[in-house]
Amino acid sequence: MKFEQLQARAQKAWQEVVSPQIPLIRMGMATCGRAAGGQELLQAFQEELAKNKVQAQFSEVGCLGLCYAEPMAEIILPGRPGVLFAKLTPAKMKKIGEDYLVHGKIVGDSALAVMGPARNGTPAFTDLPMVKGQQRTALRNCGIIDPTNLDHYLAREGYDGLRRALSMKPEQVIEEVKTSGLRGRGGAGFPTGQKWEFCRKATGTPKYLICNADEGDPGAFMDRSVLESDPHSVLEGMALAAYAIGAEHGYIYCRAEYPLALERLDLAIRQATEHNLLGDNILGSGFNLHLKIKMGAGAFVCGEETALMASIEGRRGMPRTRPPFPANQGLFGKPTTINNVETLANLPPILAKGGAWYAGFGTEKSKGTKTFALAGKVDRTGLIEVPMGITLKEIVFDIGGGSPIGKKIKAVQTGGPSGGCIPAELFDLPVDYERLAAVGSIMGSGGMVVLDENTCMVDVARYFLEFTKNESCGKCAPCRLGTRQMHEILTDICAGRGRPGDIELLEEIGAAVRKGSLCALGGTAPNPVLTTIQHYRHEYEQHIQDQRCFAGVCKALITYSINAETCNGCRVCATNCPQHAITGEKKQPHALNVELCIKCGICYEMCKFDAVVRQ
Repeated sequence: MKFEQLQARAQKAWQEVVSPQIPLIRMGMATCGRAAGGQELLQAFQEELAKNKVQAQFSEVGCLGLCYAEPMAEIILPGRPGVLFAKLTPAKMKKIGEDYLVHGKIVGDSALAVMGPARNGTPAFTDLPMVKGQQRTALRNCGIIDPTNLDHYLAREGYDGLRRALSMKPEQVIEEVKTSGLRGRGGAGFPTGQKWEFCRKATGTPKYLICNADEGDPGAFMDRSVLESDPHSVLEGMALAAYAIGAEHGYIYCRAEYPLALERLDLAIRQATEHNLLGDNILGSGFNLHLKIKMGAGAFVCGEETALMASIEGRRGMPRTRPPFPANQGLFGKPTTINNVETLANLPPILAKGGAWYAGFGTEKSKGTKTFALAGKVDRTGLIEVPMGITLKEIVFDIGGGSPIGKKIKAVQTGGPSGGCIPAELFDLPVDYERLAAVGSIMGSGGMVVLDENTCMVDVARYFLEFTKNESCGKCAPCRLGTRQMHEILTDICAGRGRPGDIELLEEIGAAVRKGSLCALGGTAPNPVLTTIQHYRHEYEQHIQDQRCFAGVCKALITYSINAETCNGCRVCATNCPQHAITGEKKQPHALNVELCIKCGICYEMCKFDAVVRQ
């Protein structure tokens, strides 16, 4: 079937989505939707409609990014715009079936937004705060299309970028990407077009292309969502990259912990090959590309380019020194280009609309958009894509909605375990590669964890360093020994065993690990420690000198008691204490037995009269 015929078929299939003849129910069925119970809800809804003899068609879509509102479903009635229903339960689904599908009435608080036509790649949700500040490029189809349906992707300009690229010379494609200003979204931020040019000019054949989908940062799920929700965008991006550098063989390195992503990738490769969008003589151009999926075992270090290539080759995933760089001597000793999922997903619209279009977003040195996994102590958690240069304040408060329980936001951890903690007083900082680096953090792959006043910054540093310590491959001494020693010191500080000079020792070891480590895992591992010392040194001093954790996290440094003058004997604390450590008669001041207390903090959180004292 010719491409024009494919497009005609795709437009017809998409018309059945936007203007259905019978009610269409679209359920979010990425990992987040499934984890929230989406599959069970869909089955229950199907059974309910069948029982009441209500005709409807069902479609599974990917992740819309509104994780806080899962499980969700969009319902499109003939002749009406779609309505997005959120935080669904079986009871709510049943009522929606009765009220909306049968009578066309929206009852209750389940309706989150009315869906409208896409504007600049962003779905137009009526007055939806989390989406207003976004500009979706990599996420343009996520939650909109059925990821298993090639027609849906084609109907939304899918493979248009590849068709245009195949009419150009590879060098022209590289120049288009250079014009866009696209930088690697895996963390390092190296200019994509320049990386391709190095590989294009390198001697030696065959050349290889690798998609790095080994997303291992705690709290990060950008790549997983794109692979699950829009796999063809990554495949098209790989085809563009391979054509530009002169590669005919490619690998997608994806961790085995992403079973749904792997399943949808495998299907998408088979679909694209069947319709001559991959394989031999793609679209009659003479260009060939064959892709294979390589499952990783989940080692964080395999996100590093040279360790990843070693794993594909069947060796232990450990970094090597550079040079030689992958562009000259990479996979199997041949010239290789490695791009991550988000970088590749940005490429199709860049080639379809032109590099200048993409360069119209962002800042002078950081062009385009960036996805972030917004997590932690924020009201609207989920996956977002925003123009480079947006401020942290806009992300945390305008898009994320601030604290869900009215607590004061304290900091944001960006860049995952290799990133740093940025205090609230710096939230006017524009988010781009250079400005994050200037305050000791990094962009990373896009993890963004919001921390509130109940967060102990020493404990945060200990948590992230424990991760990097455990994930160190052990090849070089600075990372292997340095991260272990720093973690031991932080553990002692949190346990009340901190000593004078520990802060200075952490800074000294951190500088040595940064300078002496072989790869970026070790080189960035001290960032959470050094940035928390830089911005929250007083908390370290309180732990060591005063033996206090004012956030109430480090159990060895806190005690609870009950103030008899303010306690009115409501018995809420006593009723909820798991150890029965609180005694007292009703309407009489209570007492807390410190020997039985496990310092869980439940009494402190539940007391409405500030009678429980934490010291």
